[in-house]
Amino acid sequence: MTNSIQSIALDKLEFHPDNPNQQSRVNFAKLVHNIERTGRYEPLVVRPCLGKAAYFQIINGHHRWRALSKLGYETADCIVWDIDDDETDILLATLNRLVGSDELGKKLNLLKRLNKKMATGELSKLLPQTTKQIEQLTNLKRPSAPAKMSAKCFANPLVFFVNDRQQEQIEKALSLIEEPKAEMTNASKRAAALADIAQVFFNIKKLNRGVSHNG
Repeated sequence: MTNSIQSIALDKLEFHPDNPNQQSRVNFAKLVHNIERTGRYEPLVVRPCLGKAAYFQIINGHHRWRALSKLGYETADCIVWDIDDDETDILLATLNRLVGSDELGKKLNLLKRLNKKMATGELSKLLPQTTKQIEQLTNLKRPSAPAKMSAKCFANPLVFFVNDRQQEQIEKALSLIEEPKAEMTNASKRAAALADIAQVFFNIKKLNRGVSHNG
């Protein structure tokens, strides 16, 4: 195994047929834009193709290959690993999945710092978040509780991201919930509706357990 970076012609790189990682059209466009803007990208991870001299199979970097090809690159920076099929399968299943989660405070600070130098619309072309998500995050404020006041009086921020299909399903579910009080803010209404959906889910689970036990 070698960790040295090599420049390999794109037409000498082959996709692994069992690569499970898929990227949305929007995120692929952002990847292309980032490489075009900076000329930088993480080297691809490849291995020699058995029986095909000077050819390599991509283990990690399929979308980077597509982006480089779209931008007219003829070669890609690659790290060559000499590994067998079993190890390759393990890497295909893990390299794009072993990721951590953002610490909210640091994430907000980073986004706000970037937002001072770059408009939200421009940031959305580079980051995974949409313009609306960036605006929501940069405007998010953590409540600070006055002295001698119960913590139950304050809302807890719950930030997560969904794809277009998931958002459509969630919006449909929220629209079916009984309309909350008119004086509530839009955010409060959505939070109350989401809590109602969660309660219905728990009730169904409890009912199913009861039927199962009685049966």
